[in-house]
Amino acid sequence: GVNINMPLSNIDDSIMNIILYGSSDRSINMTYKFGRKKGLIEYKTKFDGLVNYLEAIYSDKHFESLHEYIENIMIDTSCETCKGMRLKDESLSVKLNGKSIGHLSAMSLKDLYKFLSDLTLKNGKEPVGRVILKEINTRLEFLLRLGVSYLSLDRRVSTLAGGELQRIRLAAQISSGLTGVLYILDEPTIGLHQRDNEYLINILEELRDTGNTIIVVEHDEEIMRKADHIVDLGPGAGIAGGHIVYEGTLHNITETESLTGKYLSGKNSILCPSRKPCNEAKTITIHGAGANNLKHIDVTFYCGLFNCVTGVSGSGKSTLVNDILYPAIARILYRSKTGPGRHDSISGIEHIDKIVMVDQSPIGRTPRSNPATYTDIFTHIRDVFAMTQKARLRGYKKGRFSFNVKGGRCEKCQGSGHVSIEMSFLPDLYITCDACKGKRYNSETLEIEYKGKNIFHVLKMTVTEAFEFFDGFPKIRRLLETLRNVGLGYIELGQPATFLSGGEAQRIKLSAELSKKSTGKTLYILDEPTTGLHFHDIAQLLKVLNELKNMGNTIIVIEHNMDVIKSADYIIDLGPEGGEDGGYVVAEGPPEEIAEEEKSHTGRFLKKILTR
Repeated sequence: GVNINMPLSNIDDSIMNIILYGSSDRSINMTYKFGRKKGLIEYKTKFDGLVNYLEAIYSDKHFESLHEYIENIMIDTSCETCKGMRLKDESLSVKLNGKSIGHLSAMSLKDLYKFLSDLTLKNGKEPVGRVILKEINTRLEFLLRLGVSYLSLDRRVSTLAGGELQRIRLAAQISSGLTGVLYILDEPTIGLHQRDNEYLINILEELRDTGNTIIVVEHDEEIMRKADHIVDLGPGAGIAGGHIVYEGTLHNITETESLTGKYLSGKNSILCPSRKPCNEAKTITIHGAGANNLKHIDVTFYCGLFNCVTGVSGSGKSTLVNDILYPAIARILYRSKTGPGRHDSISGIEHIDKIVMVDQSPIGRTPRSNPATYTDIFTHIRDVFAMTQKARLRGYKKGRFSFNVKGGRCEKCQGSGHVSIEMSFLPDLYITCDACKGKRYNSETLEIEYKGKNIFHVLKMTVTEAFEFFDGFPKIRRLLETLRNVGLGYIELGQPATFLSGGEAQRIKLSAELSKKSTGKTLYILDEPTTGLHFHDIAQLLKVLNELKNMGNTIIVIEHNMDVIKSADYIIDLGPEGGEDGGYVVAEGPPEEIAEEEKSHTGRFLKKILTR
């Protein structure tokens, strides 16, 4: 009895409930249309409902091909029985000063520490409780000192950033009180605000002073300046690297030709580009952002500018941009099924026609993916080989030079150059194919050469080498030039995606965007793009971002790196703290205005770098 042409918003809630969740035990009137003349059959039956239907498919192994589609329209919600506390009522009935273990687990670490510190035990419980509380508070103190006070104990590990997870592991090690241990940390400052760097450095020094050895792989300037011993590798990246450029104290590195030393000494620096004024007529505004810890805030981004979202860890930056802005716009522009976080509305979307998330996720999950295929350079290279005289005599088309289709590829490894060995509980192991020796192609295909090089030789070329090699092909050179411009002249065209760092993958994505024809109305979103990048790489990245901006596009970057923040046209600083004490707009405006804001932690450090 429902008009199927009626908008969903106009359908009565009771009817909508039947459509979604079924008619229970009650039979309802159904009408079935059939045939060209649309004959009607009316009958009574029970209706299961769309949600129940999808859940049945999702739990059935016979429909595994549909599971991924259904996951795209699913969201996580708290369990209705335990309200997200995971335990039975019997367990939750045991309380400490009126709080169950579920309530304590849901508290931020800062609130939990205060609660347990103020806790008084009576009736003979104090002697036992004192020992337990001391152990808990010792561990909590280390977590607070490492700048993760906004996290809760029940936070799922899968939702933690790499830097957060690393600091939690570090806190567990420190609290053990061991000595004579060699600790190796790979970029522990990831996701860490400059304010919290000091806490991390103090703890690393504390570990050292208690008889441990610390090795840190890092690009952060403050960590380098506090190190007792520096090993600088280079002088370049990829095949241009792999040498020890310098080894010794900080003082002497600044007097060498080391690229790192030049930036530390101030001989090289990242200069602020010329800033564009804000155009009040072209803005994108999120109204009433209230997801997670955001406090129903209104935030405006300026179109055609380099916008930077800053704030201490847990202040709400990723929630604002990644959980609200991107999915909300993607839903309108691309009909994306991912639901945005809670907000009232977004205005100004008419000022853009495309949105691109440029993250550090791999460009492919297997060795088969590489920079040449991702940027579409390989399509044009295959055209070149198909045009050679020998290929034309043999009737080879461009498909012959693809390692993804039958014909020219090695069939034993199916063109990957490696054979995968399943290792059960460990990641798959890849070994070089013994048939083609890692060359991906059969011998007949490798006989086709251009300028004395076959297709395998070309894939082994670096971007810079290939740029010189294909001097007569403007399309190929243009694509290669964009890779060179983002500082990737050293990578091989056929370098497997699994061998690329997050920063390299991100810059490959940026170069692919740069090579496309720009409408000047694209919105680019980057979440901490400086992760894993050296000073010199950051300078290259900023050059690319400003090139995109100068084409009229809009850039939004979530960042802690001060060199990136000072280069922005407009800053939105969230905070003032993380977790429940965050989610407010502390300051917004150009870098010089943020630097004068006393309440802003970002402003305090920005002032130092702007006055150097």
